[in-house]
Amino acid sequence: MNMNYGKTKRGFALITFTDRYGVECSLQKSSMAFESAIWLGPSEAQPKILASMTKALGVETDQTTGWVPYPIPEAVSLTTRMHLTQNQVKELLPILQHFAETGELPRELP
Repeated sequence: MNMNYGKTKRGFALITFTDRYGVECSLQKSSMAFESAIWLGPSEAQPKILASMTKALGVETDQTTGWVPYPIPEAVSLTTRMHLTQNQVKELLPILQHFAETGELPRELP
C-alpha cells in the first residue's frame, strides 16, 4: 500500500492512502485538546444508487446497470471517518492484529 505522510493546514499529522477499491482514505491526528484521538476512514463520501433507480430519483445517466454516483446537495454533510480515542484504538488493535495474521475476525472478542 502506498502511504503518504503530510500535515493538515492546521499542522496535524496526516497519512493518506487508497483502499482496496481505490478510494482515497486518511489517518489524521485529531485536534481534540483534552483527549488523544485520530480520524480514520475515507476522505470523502461517494454516495451511489443503483442505475435502475436513477429515473425515479431524478438522476440523469446513460448507465443501465451497476452503481451510479448520487449527487448530494452542498448543504448536506456526510460523516465518512471514525473519530477514535486512544483507548478505542487499543481495544481494536487485538482484533485488527488477529485479522492481519489470519485473514479472519476472531470468533470471540478479546
